[in-house]
Amino acid sequence: MMLYSFGKWLCGTYFKGTYKPEIVGAENMPKTGGVLLCTNHIHNYDPPLVGVASPRDVHFMAKAELFSVPVLKHILPKINAFPVKRGMSDKTALKTGMNLLKEGKVVGLFPEGTRSKTGEIGEGLAGAGFFALKSDAHIVPCAIVGEYQKGKKLKVVFGKPIDFTHFREQKASAKEATELIMKHIAQLKKEHE
Repeated sequence: MMLYSFGKWLCGTYFKGTYKPEIVGAENMPKTGGVLLCTNHIHNYDPPLVGVASPRDVHFMAKAELFSVPVLKHILPKINAFPVKRGMSDKTALKTGMNLLKEGKVVGLFPEGTRSKTGEIGEGLAGAGFFALKSDAHIVPCAIVGEYQKGKKLKVVFGKPIDFTHFREQKASAKEATELIMKHIAQLKKEHE
């Protein structure tokens, strides 16, 4: 926990000094209860940026390969990251994410699964929809808008939680649920460009 707080302060200092990001809608983050925070993905800096911008601590899924890097494998768990094997259904990662949501924590996901090379929002993977449908968590869309360049505008926009009641009652597919989440992220991006 201390490492997370220190990391948040350190990254916050760096981002403020370098990119001066604007944080919009932080009040939309529920103060209590499980939250699935779904964000577009444009840069390697996205996880720490969203972590700094979020009023609550965020547990991020990180690609499993990072946990085999000597220094990172000790640091990542201490800054609330947990591994996910990409390109397959990773039952351990799904279980970890579900348990965190049940415990009332914030789980951060990049539904696209990889960075966008163009900055445009791509198609989301079914994992985000799975968590949204199988948990009682609040689903908060988040958009990173702009560029990681000095003098360019950079924003982190938190949207209002998406009402998933109807989707849960209708037993919608994970793909449909993810599509809804991606639409909300795209709308936030469009409104704040």
